[in-house]
Amino acid sequence: MSDTERTGIAILGAADIAWRRTVPALLRCPGLRVVAVASRTPDKARTFADRFGIEAVTGYQRLLEREDIQAVYIPLPNALHEQWADAALRAGKHVLVEKSLTASTAAAAALARTARERGLAFMENFAFLHHTQHDRVRELVAEGAIGTPRVLTASFGIPRTDGELIRYSRELAGGALRETGCYPIRAARLFLGTDIEVVGARLRYEEDGGCDMAGSVLLADGAGVTAQCDFGVDHAYRNTYALWGSEGRIEVDWAFTPPPDTRPLLRLRRGDHAEEWTLPTADQFLRAVSAFARACADPAAHTSHADDAVRQASLIESVLELSGTPEDPVRDRLGRAGARSAHVPG
Repeated sequence: MSDTERTGIAILGAADIAWRRTVPALLRCPGLRVVAVASRTPDKARTFADRFGIEAVTGYQRLLEREDIQAVYIPLPNALHEQWADAALRAGKHVLVEKSLTASTAAAAALARTARERGLAFMENFAFLHHTQHDRVRELVAEGAIGTPRVLTASFGIPRTDGELIRYSRELAGGALRETGCYPIRAARLFLGTDIEVVGARLRYEEDGGCDMAGSVLLADGAGVTAQCDFGVDHAYRNTYALWGSEGRIEVDWAFTPPPDTRPLLRLRRGDHAEEWTLPTADQFLRAVSAFARACADPAAHTSHADDAVRQASLIESVLELSGTPEDPVRDRLGRAGARSAHVPG
């Protein structure tokens, strides 16, 4: 594929996830041509650009005005996702935006609508969805390996990192729900389907009124199959899910962030019998950006990415509504006040 046939993509923000995982994958994707990186700090843009052999641009708007760029990847702080995704779409760029996109269903729907109206690709970057281990899990479920699915349990927790990080900034929409909780919630959608809803939620906030540090969410589908999602950013590392059915249980240990050279381990337990499979390696970031490249080439055939982003935003919004804030009492689905979320153990 020649350079003129590949989609020119640039990075809006010199974030750590872009540096470690996404840009190396973008550079390896045959359908994309990495052009530039933009930062509001010239030295940061230059350091980033020098590493990857691309151009440094100072200022996000300047990058969006470039005609040699057809798409952007946005790994900015969560609070800036909506603003710059909208600006990019209105500038005629395809958009790949890091999770979590937004906690507003209306905002996500507006972005999806803009993308459709302008014939542009719009995708929230949940790279784990593209790992082949989940395909194997779904195959086993379809084959009846666990009987009728009853419960999904999913957990994602990471240790606290010293320093003033964006992850812990309430003003920048950091916190456990948007940083780690979004993963098990998205996994629930993967296995339970699109009709799930949030039926219970609790978040534990920092004592000083800071961001949410941990949480638990209960979701259910129309048939009563449930998903219990636990997450945090002040925890021993855990990154797993299990599907429990009428006849067995499937367990996945490295569910959301397996390195590309890791062979995931999958376990099936049925009564006293247990089987294990060591699955093939897969680069979920390369597979994710390749999916985005295909969407850029034919946006009309890949509108489901935008629909997924809207549905995810609606669930995140529901969690926040049900769990309350440090200042407001938690309310259940009947509107009854309960314990303040700041005092719920996580």
